[in-house]
Amino acid sequence: MASEELARKLQRRLRLEEAEEGGPQPAAPAAPAPEPELEPAPPARAPTASADAELSAQLSRRLDINEGAARPRRCKVFNPYTEFPEFSRRLIKDLESMFKLYDAGRDGFIDLMELKLMMEKLGAPQTHLGLKSMIKEVDEDFDGKLSFREFLLIFHKAAAGELQEDSGLMALAKLSEIDVALEGVKGAKDFFEAKAQALSSASKFEAELKAEQDERKREEEERKLRQAAFKELKATFST
Repeated sequence: MASEELARKLQRRLRLEEAEEGGPQPAAPAAPAPEPELEPAPPARAPTASADAELSAQLSRRLDINEGAARPRRCKVFNPYTEFPEFSRRLIKDLESMFKLYDAGRDGFIDLMELKLMMEKLGAPQTHLGLKSMIKEVDEDFDGKLSFREFLLIFHKAAAGELQEDSGLMALAKLSEIDVALEGVKGAKDFFEAKAQALSSASKFEAELKAEQDERKREEEERKLRQAAFKELKATFST
């Protein structure tokens, strides 16, 4: 009996060991999660076509200026009295009034059509090519129209004798005012001599006008003094 009981205990022991060996195996350690891939940095933005074209235009213009094929643009602030010191203030004012008269678009420029109307009004109509040639001769910024500075440049060139006698610009300078035409101006020199005489006459008129104003002012002061004296005398008799 003892041997049978011992045999059963051994068998039970074997079965327990077999059961433990066939049980679930310990889980393998989890694999580490893959690290997220970094997105590649975007490539540097290439310059746009418009930027390339603008830079190319600037470089081309700079080369033209260096080679004398183009004139540098002037400062936007324009003072006619300092840039054209040979012109009197009155003459510049007169030319400014004329410029504004034909600046129908009120944009500060006289374009081709406005110049065409001006020359027709002055009695010296020009062809289309003639008008373009007139603008081109003083067009410093190559915009195809006349600024006020370029308009004054016409008369500067006329005074300096830099215009052809039969050119459209010379005709504009000669016929810019009716009184100039009636005086029979011949050439730029006579034109500005006539203007100087007109300015001298105007100065004489201004002097006479000022003398009259001073005389009226003196009479007004004397009248006020007489009134003050009368009031003082009246107050004396009233007391």
